[in-house]
Amino acid sequence: MSFHERLQRETAAERAHLLSAPILQDAVSGRVTLTQYRAFLGQAFHHVRHTVPLLMACGARLPARHEALRHAIAEYIDEEIGHEEWILDDIAACGGQREAARNAEPGVEAELMVAYAHDWIARKNPVGFFGMVHVLEGTSVSIATTAAERIAHSLHLPPAAFTYLNSHGSLDQEHVRFFATLMDSLDDEDDRLAVIHVARVMYRLYGDLFRSLTRSLTLQHEAVAA
Repeated sequence: MSFHERLQRETAAERAHLLSAPILQDAVSGRVTLTQYRAFLGQAFHHVRHTVPLLMACGARLPARHEALRHAIAEYIDEEIGHEEWILDDIAACGGQREAARNAEPGVEAELMVAYAHDWIARKNPVGFFGMVHVLEGTSVSIATTAAERIAHSLHLPPAAFTYLNSHGSLDQEHVRFFATLMDSLDDEDDRLAVIHVARVMYRLYGDLFRSLTRSLTLQHEAVAA
C-alpha cells in the first residue's frame, strides 16, 4: 500500500464527518440558498487568503532533506496565488459586497484551521501542513464541480459566481495526482504520522466550518422571527 492510499484509509472516518455536513448534502442536491452560498464564500475567503502565506512558512521551515518538497511548494504557490480574489469576485457576482467580505471577521472555525496549520509549521513538523493540503484539495475534487452546477441551476446564478468552485473542481484533480506522488516520496514515519494527524484534525475543523454555516443562519432566522 502506498502512503497516499494509507493516508486516505486512515482518515476515512474524519472525511465522512466532513462530507456528512448538512450544507454539503444540500449543495450537491441543489438545495442551498443564496444566503448560504454567500456565507460559504465568505468563510472560504478567510482561509484561502492564508494559503500562500502558509505555503511560504512551510517552505521556509523545511529541513534540507526535504528540498523536493520545497520545490513542490514553489509550484503550489504559483498555482494558488490570488485565489482569494476569485472568491471576492464570486461574492460580487451573486450580489454581495467585495469589501465587506474582505473586511469581515472570520468565523472561529476558519480561524482555528489557519492557526492550527501555523502551529504545526512553526512548533512541530512543517511536513504536517500537507495534511491540510490533502483535506482542502481532496474535498474540492469530491464536491466542487457538482455543487457549482447544482447551485447555479437552482439559484439561476451566472458562471461568474462560481470561479472558485469550478476552478478548484478541475484544477485540483491535477493537484491530487501531483500530491499523491509527493506523499508517496515520504520515507520517514514521523513525517507520515504528522501528515495523517493534521489531516484528521483538519477534516474535523473543516467539517465544523460547514456545520457552523447552518447554525449561524438558523440563529439569524430565529432572531428575525422573534
